[in-house]
Amino acid sequence: MTNAAPVPTVSVNAVAKWYGNVVAVNDVTFELAPGVTGLLGPNGAGKSTLLHLIAGLLRPSAGSVTVDGRPTFGDPAIYRRVGLVPEREAVFPYLTAREFVRLSAQLQGLPLGSGAVDRALERVELSMAADRELATYSKGMRQRAKVAAALVHDPAVLVLDEPFNGMDPRQRLHMMALLREFADAGRVILFSSHILEEVERVAERVLVVVSGRLAASGDFREIRRLMTDRPHSFTLRTSDDRALAVRLAGRPMVSGLALEDGRLDVRTADYAAFTRELPGLARDAGVSIFELSPADESLESVFDYLVRG
Repeated sequence: MTNAAPVPTVSVNAVAKWYGNVVAVNDVTFELAPGVTGLLGPNGAGKSTLLHLIAGLLRPSAGSVTVDGRPTFGDPAIYRRVGLVPEREAVFPYLTAREFVRLSAQLQGLPLGSGAVDRALERVELSMAADRELATYSKGMRQRAKVAAALVHDPAVLVLDEPFNGMDPRQRLHMMALLREFADAGRVILFSSHILEEVERVAERVLVVVSGRLAASGDFREIRRLMTDRPHSFTLRTSDDRALAVRLAGRPMVSGLALEDGRLDVRTADYAAFTRELPGLARDAGVSIFELSPADESLESVFDYLVRG
């Protein structure tokens, strides 16, 4: 993107999308400026619907979605400002990667011979395999072909739905670096994931969506603090559950204890203090800890806490 190009902005204002009685997105509001934003949430949270609304593939049932102040739905001029990488296997297996990316370039009105296709394939490290049919590609390679097709027209806004699916570790690192590079060039990058580590590695801002609602938004460190500072539950198996429970009872960081089915369940409001003090308390009680596992560390439980909080 050249320096003369306008700075892209994306605005989602009180947006809802429903299909009959099913509400996929409910009263979501946020704005995006250049940089990388991660859209985080469990499967079925409404992430894909939001991305398709921003890309102009869906019309909002209520509210508005705009890019540079213009509604995204039904506006070909806005389509040329946006690139979409869908989660679905949206490729034609009988085409080569070069043909697939060239088709995207033609749909965007790019002149043949501009070099845009070759540049896009090179950016995603597919130049050497560009003339192989997509049917012969691995899932990770097909993902990269979709990215090449989405960026061939040099969009100001790049929207990616679970872009790291199927990629090996080296490919993931390359794609993360590529997204950072695009953001540094002044693009708006929004990508969805249900994997916390992916978002943490590349995004400077996070939107958390649960059950179609925006549960939290802001700097990733603040979201991480909300996730860490929430109440936690642990399940322990030890050589003497009762003796350890006696030691834990009354400690300020312990808010609940339960002995059942050969295990000790502990609820704590201070994750750091509990994990720091537990080894010493067990040693003083002469108790061996065989297993310590968090009982509520799934993303779904974290998101549920954020919604209720």
